[in-house]
Amino acid sequence: MTSHLKPITVLIVDDHPLIREGIAAVVSNYADITLVGEASNGLEAIRLYRATQPDVTLMDVQMPELNGIGAISSIMSEFPQARIAVLTTYRGDVRALQAIKAGARGYLLKSTLRHELIDTIRVLAAGKRRFPPEIAEELAAHLDQEGLTNREVQVLQHVAEGLSNKETADILEIGEDTVKGHLRNIMDKLGANNRTHAVTIGIQRGIIELAQ
Repeated sequence: MTSHLKPITVLIVDDHPLIREGIAAVVSNYADITLVGEASNGLEAIRLYRATQPDVTLMDVQMPELNGIGAISSIMSEFPQARIAVLTTYRGDVRALQAIKAGARGYLLKSTLRHELIDTIRVLAAGKRRFPPEIAEELAAHLDQEGLTNREVQVLQHVAEGLSNKETADILEIGEDTVKGHLRNIMDKLGANNRTHAVTIGIQRGIIELAQ
C-alpha cells in the first residue's frame, strides 16, 4: 500500500497584499506546501485559523483591528499546538519579541523571506522552533527586558505627544535635567540621532504608540 504524505498547510496573515502575494507565489513552487488561507488582520486570522487549522501560520505583527500579538494570544489559548512564525520588518521590533512571548515559534524578517521562508515553514511543521542566528542573540538579550525602562518609555511617549522637557518633567514629577538624562539614555539605546529620530524608532518598534 502506497502512502502519500499530506502537504504542509499554511495560513498567511499580513495587511499588505503584496507580501501575501509574494509568499503565495513562493509557496506555489513547492509540492509539499499548500496555502489554505489569507487574512489581512488579526480578527480574520483567528476566524480563518479556526476554519482551516493550518500546520503553520505566518503572522505579521502590526495590523489593523487586532495586531499579531493579540491574534497569537487568542489562537494559542484555543489551539496550544499552533505553530506560528512572526513576520516583521524591523530586526529589533519589540512587538515581534512580545509575539514570541505570546507563543510564536519562529521569526521571519520580511527582507529575508525569499531565503528563509520555506525552511522556516518546514522546520515549524516538524514541531521545532526557527530563529535565525542573528536574531537569537537579540532574543536572549531582550526577552526579559526590552531595552527601555518603564520611565524611559514614559518620557519617550510624552516626547512623541509633542511635550517639552519641562512639561514632561512636570507631569512625571521629576527634574528637567532628569528628563534630559533619560532622553540621552533612550537615544543611546535606540541608536537615535535626536529626539525625533528616537520617537520614529519607538513607534516603528512598537515601544510607544500615537493616539489615533
